[in-house]
Amino acid sequence: MMKMRFAGSMALGALFALASATATAAALAPGTIAPTFTAQASQAGKQFTFSLADALKKGPVVVYFYPSAYTSGCDLEAHTFAVNRDKFDAAGATIIGVSADSIDRLDVFSADPDYCAGKFPVASDAEVKVALSYGLEAMKARPGMKDVRGMAIDHAFIPRTTFVIAGDGKIVATLSSEVDHLRPDEHVKQALAIVQKLHAGKAP
Repeated sequence: MMKMRFAGSMALGALFALASATATAAALAPGTIAPTFTAQASQAGKQFTFSLADALKKGPVVVYFYPSAYTSGCDLEAHTFAVNRDKFDAAGATIIGVSADSIDRLDVFSADPDYCAGKFPVASDAEVKVALSYGLEAMKARPGMKDVRGMAIDHAFIPRTTFVIAGDGKIVATLSSEVDHLRPDEHVKQALAIVQKLHAGKAP
């Protein structure tokens, strides 16, 4: 089922790749203090207020921005984070996904067993204020766009970008599909390797 849903949205994924490639953004660089934020989030369909400041008290945080729930690349990325959640836990790291999806869409996505599977929260940045604070410029949806379920997409697309933030609040890595030409699952693999190095007391 999951493979079919991934395959069925390849064209939409290509469009998101084009959107990322044409966005003019200057993502915050390593060494920068990460802007703290709070946002309405959902995990396993249950809403709560996510606080980056609170999460950093527990250790490193992986903040990953993505264009839209229920699209090929974003679905793959969420699934890859979900199946590796225990490894992030072992490294003392928190995962938070951020998109411009409505919280209602994220309630469903966060609980979907094929993707987030209730393993980590995803936050709604509907007005893209959080994305902008991280130097990411969103793009408007094209009229008539639909997700893999056939439902309309009417929110902005935030370029796929992952920030690994150390417990002291400094960004230690910025991973960008636009700049680094990373596949969605490569964001997860590289972020995991970095937090594992931090956990071991090594430089990322």
